[in-house]
Amino acid sequence: MMRRLGLWRHLANSYGVMADFLFVYIEEAHPSDGWAFRNNPFSIREHRTLAERQAAAQQMLTSDPACDVVVDNMANEANFLYGALYERLFIVLDGYIVFVGERGPAGFRVDEVEKWLQRFKQG
Repeated sequence: MMRRLGLWRHLANSYGVMADFLFVYIEEAHPSDGWAFRNNPFSIREHRTLAERQAAAQQMLTSDPACDVVVDNMANEANFLYGALYERLFIVLDGYIVFVGERGPAGFRVDEVEKWLQRFKQG
């Protein structure tokens, strides 16, 4: 997700008048004490407490995601209920999920969200 942050920022800035954007920080996909990438710009251990998860989300805020960031609870309820592992895009309209992207990282297609928003904006 962090690789596509520039695209996300563009989307949030372009459509922020008509839509609210939100990140839900779930469990860390590549913790430094687990299955980690060598070139990962962040060193985040697997979260053992809510405070650790909040601290990791705070690091995400330093990258200016152009939206609010909230954290999933330690039971990972949002992650499991939405099938978000490890990253996924959703559009919720009037309390209903109207768009579900494929699971990431390959399915994290910001361009699909932009196309949906463009169609919605045009009516």
